[in-house]
Amino acid sequence: MAPSTDLSPPAADRDAVTPAAWKALWGSALGYAMDGFDLLILGFMLRAISADLGLSPAQAASLVTATLVGAVVGGVGFGMLSDRLGRVRVLTWTIVLFAVFTGLCALAQGYWDLLFYRTIAGIGLGGEFGIGMALVAEAWPASKRARASSYVGLGWQAGVLGAALLTPMLLPEIGWRGMFAIGLFPAVAAYFIRKNLHEPEVFVQRTKTTERKSALRLLVADARTTRSSIGLVILCGVQNFGYYGVMIWLPNYLSSRFGFGLTQSATWTAVTILGMAVGIYAFGHVADRIGRKPAFLGWMLGAAIMVVVYAQLTDATALLVAGAVMGFFVNGMLGGYGALMSELYPTAARATAQNVLFNIGRAIGGFGPVVVGAIALAYGFQVAIALLALLYLVDILALWLLIPETKGEELA
Repeated sequence: MAPSTDLSPPAADRDAVTPAAWKALWGSALGYAMDGFDLLILGFMLRAISADLGLSPAQAASLVTATLVGAVVGGVGFGMLSDRLGRVRVLTWTIVLFAVFTGLCALAQGYWDLLFYRTIAGIGLGGEFGIGMALVAEAWPASKRARASSYVGLGWQAGVLGAALLTPMLLPEIGWRGMFAIGLFPAVAAYFIRKNLHEPEVFVQRTKTTERKSALRLLVADARTTRSSIGLVILCGVQNFGYYGVMIWLPNYLSSRFGFGLTQSATWTAVTILGMAVGIYAFGHVADRIGRKPAFLGWMLGAAIMVVVYAQLTDATALLVAGAVMGFFVNGMLGGYGALMSELYPTAARATAQNVLFNIGRAIGGFGPVVVGAIALAYGFQVAIALLALLYLVDILALWLLIPETKGEELA
């Protein structure tokens, strides 16, 4: 019998998770947790900020929108820098920028300077998601890539859960300015992230062996890639619109309709967030087992059904249970985008694709609070939330027609 000429590593070696991969995961998840903490405390603090600075409801909602629009600018710029200069270095820059301008929000004297600080903080925020997802995708084996991306998504949920639990305790004591001042602490964490992380081997090899091309052009390199990019913008747009539309207004809805105080609203929100965390964790494992598209389809259908169900409920206990189930589906898909986009685009454009496509979706999602607020004012919150179900049907159509299956593909 002739000797085997297969020089590929054994399957067990290909599936092994290295210590460097775990470090990349923890560093990326920590950065994303900071983002989640900041954005949710903003939702809880809108009423206090508005009362102190005399903001209208539209101005208050625009603070969220400005943060997310700034994230698009940061997503494009930092994503391209990351593909050129390295994941770890640029990830550190984004965290420092985000932390400093979040801290400056504590010094705001009116609407316009606070709007400026939130926009610049959003630029830093916009870089973190895509760079972290690219870093993890390149460090983890293909067979476990979706669950690794989901673990990064759990970092966001840890941040928003921390905000839901800490805000009721801290806000009455230190005020909204003190809450923003806490945002300076991530700048310290950035030092340790930079010190302990190293560039993935696939990125190092790419910089040695290939010529540099425009990362943005690689997002529309051919017909298949262009369709995928359009489809992902739709998917990410619906994902973020639904998430921010629900989460930013949920505390206010519970307060105005059911008379919940800050602590009660935070408890209900925390349960919804826990449901989201379970959904994210489950999504990664399901996507690694049965494929990306079947997993997305199941979660989208669940989200469409649950937002309609939730909007009809009037019993407090039912709201608690249904909120967890709604969160499971509405945000459970979050981690899946990191794996899907990593597999659709080459190393030379991977972080750019993650940042540009997801943050365009986040900019679209930034209008979620404004649209949901306007519809809720005219027709009620139940109608505004129920209309989100139509967006998930658009999501399903885009997934079916534009996105290919990528399960198990090695990174190009």
